[in-house]
Amino acid sequence: MHPNKPTPNKALIRQIALCDWLDLSRSGLDKLRKKDPTFPKPIKDGESRQAAAYYVVAEVEAWLQAKIAARDCA
Repeated sequence: MHPNKPTPNKALIRQIALCDWLDLSRSGLDKLRKKDPTFPKPIKDGESRQAAAYYVVAEVEAWLQAKIAARDCA
């Protein structure tokens, strides 16, 4: 995601692009999801384990803003 480009509220991002955006490996993202229950849940594109996972960009951005706010208050 480009920081100067506004994103639509319902925009989706694939898991691999989210990993690039957050600078995490896929296993790092899995660890983050398990460790932090406030991290947004993915939307799966099917029932199988191999189905693509998407995240709502606005939810991820809100999660990041909450983490920044919590850091600044501490």
